[in-house]
Order: sequence, then C-alpha cells, then structure tokens
Amino acid sequence: MFNRILIANRGEIAVRIIRACRELGISPVVVYSAADAGALHVRMADAAALIGPPPAAQSYLRAEAIVEAALQLGAQAIHPGYGFLSESVKLAEQCAAAGITFIGPPPSAIAAMGGKAEARALAQAAGVPVVPGYDGEDQSDERLLAEAHRIGPPLLIKASAGGGGKGMRSVGDLAAVPAAIEGARREARAAFGDDRLIIERLVLRPRHVEIQVLADQHGNVVHLGERDCSIQRRHQKVVEEAPSPALTPALRNTMGQAAVAVARAAGYVNAGTVEFILTPDGEFYFLEMNTRLQVEHPVTELICGYDLVHLQIAIAAGQPLPFRQEDVTVRGHAIEVRLYAEDPRTYLPAVGKVALFVPPQGPGVRVDAGLTSGDEVTVHYDPLLAKIIVAGADRQQAIARLRRVLREMAVLGPTTNLPLLQAIAGHPAFAAGATHTGFLSEHEGLVPPPASPPCEVLVAAAVLTVTAEPPARNPLTRVWRLGGDTIPLTFSSHGDHCLRVAPATGGWHIHGDGWSVQTTLVYRGDHELALDIDGQRQQFFFAQADDGWLIAWRGEAYHLTRPAPLTADSVTRSGDQNAASFTAPMPSTIVRIHVAVGEQVREGQPLLVLEAMKMEHTVVAPYAGIVRRLPYQAGTSVAAGAHLIDLEPISSVSE
Repeated sequence: MFNRILIANRGEIAVRIIRACRELGISPVVVYSAADAGALHVRMADAAALIGPPPAAQSYLRAEAIVEAALQLGAQAIHPGYGFLSESVKLAEQCAAAGITFIGPPPSAIAAMGGKAEARALAQAAGVPVVPGYDGEDQSDERLLAEAHRIGPPLLIKASAGGGGKGMRSVGDLAAVPAAIEGARREARAAFGDDRLIIERLVLRPRHVEIQVLADQHGNVVHLGERDCSIQRRHQKVVEEAPSPALTPALRNTMGQAAVAVARAAGYVNAGTVEFILTPDGEFYFLEMNTRLQVEHPVTELICGYDLVHLQIAIAAGQPLPFRQEDVTVRGHAIEVRLYAEDPRTYLPAVGKVALFVPPQGPGVRVDAGLTSGDEVTVHYDPLLAKIIVAGADRQQAIARLRRVLREMAVLGPTTNLPLLQAIAGHPAFAAGATHTGFLSEHEGLVPPPASPPCEVLVAAAVLTVTAEPPARNPLTRVWRLGGDTIPLTFSSHGDHCLRVAPATGGWHIHGDGWSVQTTLVYRGDHELALDIDGQRQQFFFAQADDGWLIAWRGEAYHLTRPAPLTADSVTRSGDQNAASFTAPMPSTIVRIHVAVGEQVREGQPLLVLEAMKMEHTVVAPYAGIVRRLPYQAGTSVAAGAHLIDLEPISSVSE
C-alpha cells in the first residue's frame, strides 16, 4: 500500500479523497492554484504545492507541474479525482515515466474510450448496441449533411471529444443542420482542441442510466448496478439516484453485463462508468465510458456498502477485488442532488463569499462539500458547492428525507440552486419516477420569480436588528433597554417593507403591511435564531451583511438591506435615531472627511462626502453623537454596502 498520495484536484472531490486516505492511514497531499491558497482541501492536507495562477489551464491542467509536485512531496501515487486531468492520457503516461502510480486506468484504456467515435466502435465490437448514427473519418460538411439526411430528424450533433454538453446541438429540422454543424464544431474546437463530430438519432424522452464497473489487475471485472441521472440542465446532471426506478431485475442484469463487456474490451482497470441511454420502451444504447470516478459515486456506495475510493486505491496498489459479482447486493435507495452556486432559473453561475454554510444532518444523510463558512466561490472553477446525498429503506423514504434536508439546509452569500432542488424533490412527476433527460425543459417555471420575503423573515430581520450589539453601532438596543416607544424599521428586498416594532412583555409586537404578530426570542446564537411567532416556533440561520442581513428560512435565502445613508440631498428629520444607516449606497470614493474620531457632532452636521457616477453625496449626522470610528481615509474607494462611520448617540454617552 502507498504511504503518501497526491490528489490532483480541488473542491469537494479533493476533500472526499483526503478523508479516504486518512481512513487508510495514508498521508494525503495536494496541489493548489493561487486562487485556492486558503481552500478547504489545502487546509486539510498534510502538505500542499502551489502549481500556478488561478486559471485551470495554468494550474490544475498542467500535467508536468502535478507530477513534479508529487515527486517534490514524496507521493508514490496520484489520484486525479474527476474533471481536470482525470481522463488525461498525458498525465497517466507521465506518471508511469516518473515511476508514480496513476490511480485510474492504463493510458491505453483512457485512449480507447477518450473519443466518442472510438468508444462507439469498441462497444459495437463487444456486441453492445449503440444509437444509430455516423462517426466516420470523413468530416466534410457534405458528408455530415448527407448522413444527417440518411439518419433523419430528430438528430443530435455532438463533439467526438470531451463531454459536459459542450459542442452539442439538438436538431429537429434538416434545414437547421448546417448551422448546427458549424456551431458544434466551433464550440468543440474551443473546448477540446478537436472539432470532430458525431451525428446520432436523437432519442426522445430517454433516461440517462449508467453502470458502475470495477476491474482489478488480475482480470476480475464486476459491476455495482446502475445510477439514474436523467434530470439534467444543459446536459449537466443535477439529480442522481440508485437504483433506477425504471429498471427491472432482468434489464439491470443485461445492462450490467453489457457494461462489463465494454470494460473488458477496453482492457480496463480501476473504477469506471459505462453510460447508456434508455428509451421509453426499454431499449438501451451505449453512450460513452467515463474512465474515472464519477461525481455521483456516493449513491452507489450507499446502496452497495463499498467505498469506491478505498477500492480505487487498493486496485492501483495491485490488490485483487475482495468480492465477486454474486457477492454484490443492493439495499435500499439513495438520491444525490448537486448544490451549485448558480441562479436556479437561468443556471448562470454565481460567485462571492459564503457567509454561512450549514449542511443538513440526521439519519441517512451525507454531505460531500469542498468548502465551509467564510470560503470564497470564484469565477475560475466549476460552481459545485456540495453534494447532498440521502439514503432510505426505499425510494419513498429517500424522497421524504431529501425534502426534509433541503428545507433544513442553509447557504448564505452566493445565489444557489437550492430552490430548484426543492422544486424537483417536491414535484409529483419526480415522486412517481417519471423522469427523463428533458424533465427540466418539460417542467419550465419550476422555480417562481423572486418575491418579497414572507412576514416570518421580516420579523426575524426586525428582531436581529433590535437585539444587535454593540450599542454604539446600533442605537436601537438602547431604545429597548429604556422601554422606548414604537420604532419604525425599513428593509428592502424586492420592494421596501416598513415595519413598526413595539416592545411588549417578553417580546415585541411587530406590524407590517396588512399583518401583525406577537413574537418572543427563544434563542439567538452567532448564526442561529429561534423565535416564537404567534405561538409557532420558527428557526432561522443568519449572517450580518454590511448593508443588512442575510437570512435562511426553510431552505430559502433572503438578503434584506437597510435604507441607504442619509445625505444632505435626501435627509428628512424625523427625530428618529434608529433610521440611520452609514453604508455606501453604491461603489464610491471618499473624497472628503469633515470630522475626526472623538469629535462631538450635532444632528444634520456633514460627516463625509462620497463621489459616485460623477456626483457627490454628503453623508450627514441623523442625530447628535460622538464619532467613534472612521474605517476609511479620504481618497479610498469603497464597495457598495461598506460601513463608513461609527456614530455613538450622545444619550448613550451621557447615561
């Protein structure tokens, strides 16, 4: 067995492999780009090597730098995870040349399955059916167009190299074929440096079903059943489950044998996945083989009881598989959903700091995450934050558990697809197992447009505001301490929401637009809030933002901002200290500061001047007070929401 393994990856899969190494008594070491210097996988590893700047092409995709790092750190083997160089013939060959074990298949197997056309030919030679189509050497426009007419619509035109939906076009009309060929070629050339195309008959409403295979160096090949990965967006999987609700035992056995035949034909070693499409009438066709560990491997682990990363490492070390095909049994049902930092409606990626990450817990729940609260989601890499996996005695229990954990999870900061995952989990068609690769297109509008926060969230924001500390930064706390009068509060989130908050015995009366509640504080921690609202217990998670509050409730995330700073142009004297906000309303430059720390100021006195969009805005004192802190100097550029000044009320000082 190995003493030290280098993990040539990042994010949740790097963390997953680090933990497997720990369990086996193996020292895990990693590589990282400059953008990942403080990433979770770097923090967890025994040692780490910087391999380049943030762009993947200059860091995680440099095979020579990774091999050099392995030698430098004394690793005997390299685990590539998935993505990046996990299916790189070059990395596998360079490992062999350096005397380092590549935890994956031999270069010949990667090459055999690396191109879709070559893989189709190999599958056909092994007696495995493929979708009718064309994958020949003649790639001229004339030949491709002729083959498209021969096959007939609907068609799928896709890149021979690569995956992930890049270089892929669906065509329903032959007149659109020339433009589709041109677009697919251009995208494939940019993504993979290879513009060869395949034309196939497009199977309508298919399922995406894949078979997990394992092969050791002693000629043993087994499969661990299937995973149904039919719910996808832009050809990227979102939900995966095992076993598939569509397979009978007989079909499962037939597809498993076909996958084993493909692996044997490729001379395969280690873990791999043979992907098929399954037609509504039960016919299946070979799609491709992924010569690596899959993102969705946890669902197979949960129903079979085997740790695939442990087995990968053992196989690479030369050990035979510790079981035979007849020993493999499936128990229960498992579902995985992928939590992405992306808009749940448009699927556009999001970036930013994760202010709070609270994974769900409980029986049958597993979360594979590559970050924690405070980590940053950058533009440089895939926006996958975590995988939430649940297991149950049957599919019905697994779905019920999935619905629960998605309501309990809290992610604050970047926009996430958590609302989409909740909508899928709660959909009747998903519960019935009626899924296919066009599920999300067929059920458009699963996630409604953003709406105003419910009154429970507004109540939480109000309580957080009136219980905030320290008093010098929030004069509201003094009001409650003195049992003051009703206080108006305004929050903005898809519109302005004006509240009136009055202290009451043991809590507050809070009035909104057309509603009124009585609430008491049950618990407030650093990021957790429990309230009793009209006799109903409600739990929230929160983080403070420069301009207000980030609040998570029932799986939804809300950003509630306070009013923009008062300026000489817009100030209205209400005699209300608590309406003040000292945050920059937009990216600005501080051009002048009129006061100093410790200075006493009167209500309405100019404090500082901001310049934004070629206009100046004077921030004035909304109440008499003493300047306690000036975080920035004149000439400093500040972001929207930056806190500009701490002004302690005179009444608080004289108490």
